[in-house]
Amino acid sequence: MKSHVENHYHSDNLSQKIHSALKKSGRDASVLAPKDLSSVDQLHTGGAKATLALTQKTRITKNSLILDAGCGIGGSSRLLAKTFQCQVTGIDLAESFIETAKDLTRWCALDHYINFEQGSVLDMPFKTDTFDAILCQHILMNIQDKQAALKEFYRVLKPGANLIIHEIFQGENKPIALPVPWAGNHEISFLLPWEKFNFLLTTTGFTQDFFSDETKTALAWWQMVDAATKNKNPRPLGPHLVFGSNATFFATNMQNNFQNKTIQCIEAVFKKS
Repeated sequence: MKSHVENHYHSDNLSQKIHSALKKSGRDASVLAPKDLSSVDQLHTGGAKATLALTQKTRITKNSLILDAGCGIGGSSRLLAKTFQCQVTGIDLAESFIETAKDLTRWCALDHYINFEQGSVLDMPFKTDTFDAILCQHILMNIQDKQAALKEFYRVLKPGANLIIHEIFQGENKPIALPVPWAGNHEISFLLPWEKFNFLLTTTGFTQDFFSDETKTALAWWQMVDAATKNKNPRPLGPHLVFGSNATFFATNMQNNFQNKTIQCIEAVFKKS
């Protein structure tokens, strides 16, 4: 039986839907670049630009082995592989997302760089001291036991390796406007204030290399998305393929949540001691 989180991140025949949308958009799925999929696989705050700006603050090289934790349909995995020519492993709880991630990666001819695994970040099938970096991007909101996730991240990272954090945290203690990309109801939204999460990081053994509160930038990004999509029919390729009708509310609700200081966006890099 699927969990409530898996049900939220489930879309039947998603690869087929994306393939049809690409065709309607005039794109040939046999000669795709990762940027051609950005409107459906870069749904996190700030998009691909934010991911690249943050990961470039680390020491990723073509010899690095990166874990994309909560990889979804593999957008950031493909972005990292294409940018750094490094090896990437993506893991996600949703089986349909992993199946789609494999298809899209093959269409982009990047499957020799990337391996995808279906599973939970709370109990990963990887050996201790395996990865040079972990990208933790917009997944913690769905994880209630954040300390268990951090312990697993710490275990599979090599000594001195980086945990790259790009996450949404609780702002002022008031209810968020729903739906948002990670939740259609409060049952699967587990926001935590940054201060409490930072305490969990340090007690797990991580030390901070970089920190930035990107809440104002995040608000501006969602305002741009809202302005670009308001009162317009969705383009063939977009988040509605993944999230259905809920996607039409994301930009307005995220904008309001940031404006009301209900949520905050934090970027940080921590090191395994």
